[in-house]
Amino acid sequence: MSTGTHAAPPAAPRQQALAAPRVPPFPIYPISVQKYHEMIQKGILTEDDPVELLEGWIAIKTPRVPAHDTAIDLAEAALRPVLPPGWRVRVQNAITTDDSQPEPDVAVVSGDLRAFAARHPGPADTGLVLEAVESSLDTDRVEKGRIYARAAIPIYWIINLVDRQVEVYSDPDPRSSPPAYRRRETYLPGQTVPLVLKGQAVAQVPAQDLLP
Repeated sequence: MSTGTHAAPPAAPRQQALAAPRVPPFPIYPISVQKYHEMIQKGILTEDDPVELLEGWIAIKTPRVPAHDTAIDLAEAALRPVLPPGWRVRVQNAITTDDSQPEPDVAVVSGDLRAFAARHPGPADTGLVLEAVESSLDTDRVEKGRIYARAAIPIYWIINLVDRQVEVYSDPDPRSSPPAYRRRETYLPGQTVPLVLKGQAVAQVPAQDLLP
């Protein structure tokens, strides 16, 4: 059961200001996904660099706090046992879209353990992405939401550590300006969050199990 509306609420002024990528007031050179991969292959960027590619820009990832890491562990523990055959959980691993290579806190993808030995999962492989959020709530709602909606990833969960709720975004509209999810529902402790993969509800996850 959800307490939220069936459509995303109008963006607050601060969210509207975040609707477009922030661009410095001087000439810059956007990075393609291919160039980003080349930088990794050549060792220019390594696993120790706290960055991800978002809409052509190399972005610094938000520093992690204990509640954030605990939420990731809880989400993995709650999702893994209820996934149907052919699906699995990946934690803080990259997915590749046309213009970005985000590293969601959790992704539910189709394929076996060796399916992505030579490539990262793409939108067609991804049923759900999840971000645990404390200090970057507006960014994850708007900017990450825009990236995931543009890629037509069907379901996006935000574990909102500020308000202690789970926000579920669905029905992406890649062609809207900016791309966005048409539907948002909010789940509180005591309620259950439907786990939907390929349009089918496959499990019910207690919201309390996702919140530290």
